[in-house]
Amino acid sequence: MYRLTQIHQRIDERLRLEARKARPDGMEVLRLAALKARAKNALAVLTGRTVVPA
Repeated sequence: MYRLTQIHQRIDERLRLEARKARPDGMEVLRLAALKARAKNALAVLTGRTVVPA
């Protein structure tokens, strides 16, 4: 679970860095957002919380 939390945080940081660029790459933002959602859902499953389908 700790590893998933780290992965989620790293993806979030990369997403914020990309969004701060003068011309962010839209496809990269979408890819990172999807990865972040997958990590968040995996964390929810591990903690027993309800997973809301995307």
